Amino acid sequence: MEGDRRVGVAVDFSACSREALKWAVDNIVRKGDHLILVTIRPHVYEEGEMQLWETTGSPLIRMSDFSDPNLMKKYGVKTDPETLDIVNTAARQKELVVLLKIYWGDAREKICEAVDNIPLTCLVIGNRGLSTLQRALMGSVSNYVVNHASCPVTVVKHSDHD
Repeated sequence: MEGDRRVGVAVDFSACSREALKWAVDNIVRKGDHLILVTIRPHVYEEGEMQLWETTGSPLIRMSDFSDPNLMKKYGVKTDPETLDIVNTAARQKELVVLLKIYWGDAREKICEAVDNIPLTCLVIGNRGLSTLQRALMGSVSNYVVNHASCPVTVVKHSDHD
């Protein structure tokens, strides 16, 4: 069974998603797993390839490619050094295959689509710690995903110790 698990982590390269990624690396991923980072961009803003990927998402992007800021600029994604450090270390220590998949659109729907389309064995997502009122007004991506994804979902609560 080694090597056939696809552990997904929803990332937006924020402190909250880094906590979820770190938690997934420390608690879920095993030697030989595929660690797939799923990121959602708000909309397609360019012509060409990006419009082709609007419904299906980008091709799976290898870690060596998404570590290149010039290439990621093409996708409209700005990675951060801490996230790259976490995935590079995990890939080396646990012999993981790390990939990135980019979707465009509503984060709630696109994360659930990623679960089915990739397909993911499980998903880890961060929680920004919104108050009840904020969740009612803005909606909670993690709450939606927990209730609609077709795989097990772990929500990692964001700590306020920044």
